[in-house]
Amino acid sequence: MVQHKNWEKNLWVLWFGTFIAGMGFSEVIPFLSLYVSSLGHFGRGELSILSGTVYAATFVVVAVTAPMWGRFADRHGRKRLLLQTTIGSAISLGLMGLVTNVWQLIALRALQGFFAGVIPNATALVAAETPKEKEGYALGIITTGYVGGNLIGPILGGFLASLFSIRITFFITAALLFVSFILSLTMVHESFTPNLEKLKNQPSMFDFHFLREFPNPKIVGWLLFSTIIVQAGLYSIYPIISLFVKELMHGHGSITVVAGIISSLPGIAMFISSPLWGRLGDRLGANKILIYGFIFSIVFYFPQGIITSVIMLGVLRFLVGISNAAIYPVIQTILAKITPSESTGMVFSLNQAAQAVGAVIGSMMGGYISNIFDYSGVFVFTAILLFINLVLLEWRVPEIRKKLG
Repeated sequence: MVQHKNWEKNLWVLWFGTFIAGMGFSEVIPFLSLYVSSLGHFGRGELSILSGTVYAATFVVVAVTAPMWGRFADRHGRKRLLLQTTIGSAISLGLMGLVTNVWQLIALRALQGFFAGVIPNATALVAAETPKEKEGYALGIITTGYVGGNLIGPILGGFLASLFSIRITFFITAALLFVSFILSLTMVHESFTPNLEKLKNQPSMFDFHFLREFPNPKIVGWLLFSTIIVQAGLYSIYPIISLFVKELMHGHGSITVVAGIISSLPGIAMFISSPLWGRLGDRLGANKILIYGFIFSIVFYFPQGIITSVIMLGVLRFLVGISNAAIYPVIQTILAKITPSESTGMVFSLNQAAQAVGAVIGSMMGGYISNIFDYSGVFVFTAILLFINLVLLEWRVPEIRKKLG
């Protein structure tokens, strides 16, 4: 694999692109029910179902199409697919500002999921073009892009919606994605040439044995499974966080403001700590950082189920974000180190699909568990899941104890 001499320029241009893409995915989420309600006359139950459908439509499509985009990128180049998905995302988001009924919105949310290849292909391109000794640092930086976008999205969306309208928010984000498209077109360089002869012999992505194309299929499979579990744990909290905050505040005070801050704290922590974990992983080995991340997450999730103070909840959510920063980008770093260059696009798209599956499972799990065991049960159940994941990882993938790549 040939590293481009301007890998740092690629990194920062693509950081901007992933930031905008992450923002586009998250900015309307807090106001989705309000936007849906403006598109018709719905009862409370019907509104909840339709809002959930609108929310899930994107992630369901991402889970199905991400491997397809990964295969396409490995055959035709990551930059080409990056440009296609960026302009596709811009168009689908812009059209959301023009919808007149909820079914049009659901269709466009699904279309947004179809063009959700910006983040994995930007990540794959950075991984392919960055010198191996800088990989952990670069992937830590690119993680702050989409994490920061996810963090800023709801805040900026709320500001724009109050200043203009929710519809205008879609148009502004679409315009920013178009700017990202122009910057990527003119400033990002890809030196990787696909190995078409090798790609001809790759199994179909719909073949259950497609992971065999990787030198370490077992490690790849278990890392993708870990991504699903960690993402499910993160998203299991979203359906109940505002209700839990309301309970801790005894129904008094600015509950929505506090809930918004609590929700954003893991993202803030990941934004700050991802590059630091990346540098540490380059020195100590990404495998060690991954294990530490799991241990810290388990330790910080359990107390959230028994605390009685909203301040302690905020502190623990921030610490969970630091722990997640030692898992998400580190999984990507290990995947990059153990994957041949001609399959980098595929493996990062599979990782995105795993995140989407985890988001859908987590959202459903949070509501279901909280109905049975109350809100505190969600945190305890998530900690148990993470503990089981760590045990399985150590048992089934003993290689994880060694420095990989």
